[in-house]
Amino acid sequence: MPEHLAVLLPIAVVWVAAGLVAEGLPRPRRAQRLRRRTGWLLALTLTGLGLTAAVLAAGLQSPAGTPFDRAAAGLALAATPALGVALVTVRRVRRLRAGAGAFVTAPDTPAPHGLRAAAAHPLIVLPLQLTALATVSGVLSASGLDLFTGPGVTGAAVTVGVLGAVAIAIRHALRHSRLTERALPAGAGSARAAGALHV
Repeated sequence: MPEHLAVLLPIAVVWVAAGLVAEGLPRPRRAQRLRRRTGWLLALTLTGLGLTAAVLAAGLQSPAGTPFDRAAAGLALAATPALGVALVTVRRVRRLRAGAGAFVTAPDTPAPHGLRAAAAHPLIVLPLQLTALATVSGVLSASGLDLFTGPGVTGAAVTVGVLGAVAIAIRHALRHSRLTERALPAGAGSARAAGALHV
């Protein structure tokens, strides 16, 4: 196995695991389970950010053609969504963990719909899953599959990537909206429905 691929694989595994945990974050029915999952997600996210930053920094300091330089090149596409994770997602996950921690003395308390809606927010899930997709594409490129070079390949790869990102964003926005509706008081929900009928 090439050395740069051995560097990229653990990073991709961490980001994919974070994306999968974020996908299931709104599912727990109990506040204690939601808090536990946010703890896992926070640990995976911080690990992914640390590994990504370390490899990118090592790549900047390494001569061209070295394993760390080639690994950093494989992570170039993941740098932007990872920055979004660092600036937006980590803060939201910490706030969500603190909110779920308010119910720690009553472990069987159902998770409020508001917390579950916050767990499904696209700014938590989307940056993580885009980073996971970007690191997986970096691993595939490092293993010899040219996704972004060669005639006729670039346009198809970029189009599939953009359409995939849009589909993920729409899916998470719809899920967040559905859970937000459940979190509204009964009167507010019926008033909104009545307003929609009159429009």
